[in-house]
Amino acid sequence: MLREDYATWRCGRHEISLSRPRVMGILNVTPDSFSDGGENLDAEKAVARALEMLDQGADIIDVGGESTRPGHTPVSPEDEAARIVPVIRGILAQAPTAVISVDTRHAAVAKICVRLGASIVNDVSGFTDPDMVGVAAESGCGCVVMHWNRLSGSSTRRSVTLDSARPGKAARPLPASTRRFTLPEEAPIMREIMGFLGDQARILMRAGVAHDRICIDPGPGFDKAADADVVIQRATKKLVSMGYPVLTAVSRKRFVGAVSGVSAASGRDAATVGMVLAATEAGARVLRVHDVAAASQAISGYWACAKADPRQGFVALGSNVGDCLDMIACAVRLIDQIPLTCVVQVSHAYETEPAYGIASPVANAVAEIRTELSPLVLMDALLRIEEELGRVRDPKLAGHGPRTIDCDLVFVEGEQHAGPKLTLPHPRLGERDYVLVPMEDLMHDPARYLMHAGVPVYAPEDRVGHVLAELGEVSWS
Repeated sequence: MLREDYATWRCGRHEISLSRPRVMGILNVTPDSFSDGGENLDAEKAVARALEMLDQGADIIDVGGESTRPGHTPVSPEDEAARIVPVIRGILAQAPTAVISVDTRHAAVAKICVRLGASIVNDVSGFTDPDMVGVAAESGCGCVVMHWNRLSGSSTRRSVTLDSARPGKAARPLPASTRRFTLPEEAPIMREIMGFLGDQARILMRAGVAHDRICIDPGPGFDKAADADVVIQRATKKLVSMGYPVLTAVSRKRFVGAVSGVSAASGRDAATVGMVLAATEAGARVLRVHDVAAASQAISGYWACAKADPRQGFVALGSNVGDCLDMIACAVRLIDQIPLTCVVQVSHAYETEPAYGIASPVANAVAEIRTELSPLVLMDALLRIEEELGRVRDPKLAGHGPRTIDCDLVFVEGEQHAGPKLTLPHPRLGERDYVLVPMEDLMHDPARYLMHAGVPVYAPEDRVGHVLAELGEVSWS
């Protein structure tokens, strides 16, 4: 499928497709961060907030244990690790495939967190510490290179003297006038920032870090005046032209308040979303925000109207109550009515062995779809279809009781996600005979297709829910 953007950010065991914007949720495990200090200092609260952000649409959780607000008090590596290590462990215990970024300038902390399972090192000092470069080189982590050097050039507004003589007139000329500009000149600011980011990226690559592991961040708000920050945001396309994924990290910062007139940091989320959308239009693909729900909704709305982005997906359908084939056909018809989504084809239905504690055989099929919705939005639509068709979930049976219909989103092209509501690809996809066999009706070699996408597939004899008999075609169109 042809795409406008083929970029992939390789971060440890994860390959993050940047064919659409990715939301990085901010999790400050600090007592003194500028907008949310103390809210998530308790490890249990921090883990709960991380899981909540995943269900709100966060693709990455950025965990930090040291505030970098103006006038902050530096934290020792030992204290920083004590704050964030339990949180990273807790997140991965409940969401093992979550993409975790560690926001640190300490090499020792980064090394510990990468060993625990963090996939990204977000270094506000821009990998200027050789030890941090060593951590990146020794691991496969993704690297965020940020600019934090104080700008050496003046950020005062420019003025230009204009010759006001009347052209072609011999009469006395008018006095010269001065034109003043609202913002400082872009060239020297961006030359310095882009030069630093390019130099640090090359240092990483010379140390053995692959180009596609590097992301750049111009560091808005870090020792920069509001005027300079706006200049930097307007120059996002120039940053994108450097050939690395660009992270925009404007959330709730002082210059956002300056342009929106909002003094309280926690009240700047609407203005943050506006800047995030502008950066996305200019090519930024990693969006670091505090209010994940608002940013995810805004990106979903913007992307649906601004970009044509259909992706292939598969929905596993199961029923063991009533007229199972008719129920599967009804579900397919309703899936085909979901906005920005269509059903391409449906497998035959199969009777399969009960699995995961289900008491009776199940009728199963798989629908191939094309969708332009984000996976979480699509998942909500599938849950509404289950409810419409009479699905009742017994919490005592952990989702494995009798069901009129089960609509299980198991795979979406280029998408991975982790959270209580949805994990993509489905963590048990490769062991389910009742999904893999129906998929053979839809493609030549589903096992090979899934393994190429990074999904491990079990041998037929080692799978669960083996197919017992074919039940026939699903009549849905």
